[in-house]
Amino acid sequence: MRFLDNFREAIGSLLMNKMRSLLTMLGIIIGIGAVIAIMTLGSSMTAYITETMGELGINNITVSLQAKTDSGPAFRIEYGGGGGIAEKDLITEEMLDGLKEEYPDEIKALSISESLGSGQTEKGADYANLTLTGVNEEYMIANDLTLLRGRFVSREDDAAGRRLAVVSDKLVSNIFGDANPLGQEIVIRTQGHIDNYTIVGVYEQSSDDMMAMMMGSTSSDYDMSTDVYIPLSVAKKVLNTKGYSSFTVVSQTGVNSTEFGTKVESYFNRYYNRNEDYGVSAFSMESMVESITEMMGTLSLAIAAIAAISLLVGGIGVMNIMIVSITERTREIGTRKAIGATNGEIRAQFIVESVVICLVGGIIGIILGIVLGAVGASIVGVTAAVSASSILLSVGVSSAIGVFFGFYPANKAAKMDPIDALRYE
Repeated sequence: MRFLDNFREAIGSLLMNKMRSLLTMLGIIIGIGAVIAIMTLGSSMTAYITETMGELGINNITVSLQAKTDSGPAFRIEYGGGGGIAEKDLITEEMLDGLKEEYPDEIKALSISESLGSGQTEKGADYANLTLTGVNEEYMIANDLTLLRGRFVSREDDAAGRRLAVVSDKLVSNIFGDANPLGQEIVIRTQGHIDNYTIVGVYEQSSDDMMAMMMGSTSSDYDMSTDVYIPLSVAKKVLNTKGYSSFTVVSQTGVNSTEFGTKVESYFNRYYNRNEDYGVSAFSMESMVESITEMMGTLSLAIAAIAAISLLVGGIGVMNIMIVSITERTREIGTRKAIGATNGEIRAQFIVESVVICLVGGIIGIILGIVLGAVGASIVGVTAAVSASSILLSVGVSSAIGVFFGFYPANKAAKMDPIDALRYE
């Protein structure tokens, strides 16, 4: 009951001096609001990045050759048939077959691709920019492509070296309009090559292109470059290479891709331990997501900690106003002590009042922070994700500030001599 009495007195004191109480809370409101807004925006960005990268393949493990240096391995991925890598250093079909035989229960797919570079296809005055990429059948699994028409590149196409192509709906819109593109031939010009391909499939180009967003691309839909997929064997023939510098392993659902990536590295180390120039590196999308999530969390906490400095200012303001309040109520304190109030009861009264001031300010700050965080997330273009832990932490911090900065004034009031207090004018 004593606590409820103190609580009611604290609320009454706040309502009696509304403007002074609001100004006292201002530092707490700003501090808590800034922290909640930053944490909300950080959580929203983290959730968006995690979801987007998860869509790219949370079970994907990228395996690639990396150049060795005197100080150790130096990460470098080579594309397009290995670039300047000698054929003897490339990953062979036998190595890939051995990997699938060794881990049949862990591997869902092996996705291999070879880029032939950027190019263009034309039909009259219409054109479409593209990147020509040779792929195997399992590439579709690793990259979660959605077919709208026709089919994807098959093992039979790859084995027979058929000049077939799977194009994006953007390319079809640019070149064919509403006409059916299946079975149509297109001429593709790339760096030093002009070849004819027959369209057998159309896939959906993602409108939410993460890389375009990250690079700040402002290209129109018409000029946007999309991928055209052809059989891997055709690309290898054009590039005149037999091995691979990189590929993607898709692990089965339930397999820890980070741990399995380590096993894949160990497997290839059998072949590359004695290779003086190159080694093999494997990193998973799951570990990348974890790293980004950790980095974003650390960054949000660091910025929030800077914003929380205003809480210290707010706490000092609370202490200051409590000292003023105690000075104004000196005779009241003397009267209470004269009729039997203990030091502990006097101390508790003013600590509760201090905590109430901070809690009310904290609640207003939480509401303000959630609103500002939601607005910020909307501006950035992500869904707002309010962090429940940051709200609970803010409530705890508000209470702690009330106790910490209210203790000194409350203790000063508790130690007053009742006779001196009653004589105070």
